[in-house]
Amino acid sequence: MKKMILTGVTALALLAGGVIGSGSIGSSAEAAQATLKFKDVPSTHWAAAAINAAVEQGFFQGYADGTFKPSSPVTKAEMASILGRLTDQPNAAKQETNNFIDVPEWAKSGVSAAIAKGFISPANYNGKLDAKASLTRGEMAIWLAQGLTVVDSDYKQALSDVTNTVIPAKEYFTGKLASNQKNAVAVALGTGLMSVANDKNFGTDRTTTRAEVAVLIARYASVAKTKPADFQGLNELRAVGLTGTNLSIIAPKYKKAGQDKFPESYDYSKVTDNFAKVRNKELTTVTSYADLKIKNWIIINPYVESTNRSIYYPVFVDEKDRLLRGAYYSFTEFDISIKNSMNQLQGGSLINSPTINALTSPSSKAFSEYGPKHINDLLGPKGVFTVKNPIYWGQGLLHFDKSLNPGVRLTLKDGTNFNVIPN
Repeated sequence: MKKMILTGVTALALLAGGVIGSGSIGSSAEAAQATLKFKDVPSTHWAAAAINAAVEQGFFQGYADGTFKPSSPVTKAEMASILGRLTDQPNAAKQETNNFIDVPEWAKSGVSAAIAKGFISPANYNGKLDAKASLTRGEMAIWLAQGLTVVDSDYKQALSDVTNTVIPAKEYFTGKLASNQKNAVAVALGTGLMSVANDKNFGTDRTTTRAEVAVLIARYASVAKTKPADFQGLNELRAVGLTGTNLSIIAPKYKKAGQDKFPESYDYSKVTDNFAKVRNKELTTVTSYADLKIKNWIIINPYVESTNRSIYYPVFVDEKDRLLRGAYYSFTEFDISIKNSMNQLQGGSLINSPTINALTSPSSKAFSEYGPKHINDLLGPKGVFTVKNPIYWGQGLLHFDKSLNPGVRLTLKDGTNFNVIPN
């Protein structure tokens, strides 16, 4: 993608600063010089380089008092004006009409351009953009994700694929992530376009600041010229959304057990390596204390660093955690229906597998900070479950050492057999 530039000066200056318009900073050179003098943007500021670039390209200008105000919120009208002037963003195939009745005069052309480029869909609003309101991060994720679907149709497919995925943000695990924002947040996280804060929340209701927008302009340009399949995190989110597990992404050496692993009389047509065929379906259990389903199964390789790590690593694993004999972490979200009563040990005997293990939940600090359901939250005296339908995450190990019998096998009551072993 080419360097993003303005197609024209369409927005009025916001008082002495704000989005670049017909204010005092008129050229890129002047803008670059001005941003270096911002009293509130030292070279050590986390977004200093992005702010410099955004001002140089003419997306922002400073204020008369010599500040940039990086923490000030950006309004919807301001952001729409910026997005509408991204010259490398193609127009959407389906053009929607700007029918908003609350957009200020200075922002009308910018909002119309953002609509034409697919960032904003008036169909999602009821005639009012609330243009003067601060743009939230949740709505920002929606706008940017919609823009990506115009750039590459596979982003549109990705946006659909993540509908049932596990999202590595605290709001997902605590049930506070709005359904109409979930898919966009997943794509934003999966591409690295946006990230969670130190408190592990994505912050869908938090406002978007001027510094964040400066960073997002550059990130969007990078993501838009990258194929969706090139993002491991997005691949994981899509795989979990479609099948319930990221096994094929993190542990591709696990394959369907061959026919030679079964008796000659066994109906091999019932064997599958497609986890989607057993996800959320009643499994055959070793013991009869409860009926059991698996909602999601997450695999994490603890030995890799940086971008090679699973997007779920920060949720379940603490930094520098390692396992013995080359094992990977296995985290399973269980959905259990207890028949009478059941204690923790009896729950762990339902599958009796070191990989799909319902006995314990992760003990990592990371897990507690993200807030997923822990088995301890569901147990009473003597380790007896206090609810009839406990849903929680368990922890096991995915082995590769063949002396440890590393195969993973799950059987439905209809005979479908999910059976995978490392090649």
